[in-house]
Amino acid sequence: MEPDLHELLRSLRVWDPEVTDLPAFDPAAAPAEPLPLFARWFTEAVAAGQTEPHTMSLATADARGLPDVRIVMLHGADGDGWSFATHAHSRKGGHLAARPYAALAFYWPVLGRQVRVRGPVGAAPAEEAQADLHARSTGALAAALTGRQSAVLGSAQELVRASQAAWERARHAPDTPAPSWTLYRLRADEVEFFQGEARRRHVRLRYRRGAKGWVRESLWP
Repeated sequence: MEPDLHELLRSLRVWDPEVTDLPAFDPAAAPAEPLPLFARWFTEAVAAGQTEPHTMSLATADARGLPDVRIVMLHGADGDGWSFATHAHSRKGGHLAARPYAALAFYWPVLGRQVRVRGPVGAAPAEEAQADLHARSTGALAAALTGRQSAVLGSAQELVRASQAAWERARHAPDTPAPSWTLYRLRADEVEFFQGEARRRHVRLRYRRGAKGWVRESLWP
């Protein structure tokens, strides 16, 4: 017997107090710029035991303006922007070539927190992309060398053969370049911090880039 999806959904609870800590958040005490607050919240998510806190949703749009979203890994966040990487010929790479603007969303349920970031996206120099790739694991390099991301796969055996060859290259020649591997940086125009609250009086603080620096605004939940 198939489970009733609606019954299952109604049985679920968000931010179970037995496993979730909802800390207080005072927007008035927040820093003048979003990056220091992001670094603090990220560090606190790691300390709280959040699983894979460096994963994030990446939303893009194709040439027709149709949206798409997927989970990717954060490679860095600094004065140059929030960084992630993919093949230039992948679906998201094609989207960014056509419309170089994107949005990111982090969700750290162990603390009832979200961070949303959006802005224009540019590609880092190729040498930086290769350095970033070769600083990662053998598996990450093997995946990049397997290539053909987002292309139609003819058979599982085809993938196994390509992957095995890529793993061999990654193990024996760890400096092998992956020319299409691209490091992208999102330069934030807007960053929103969301802190859940037990009575649903959620705290939302938005940073918006203005002509003279960042503007901070509290939002209704």
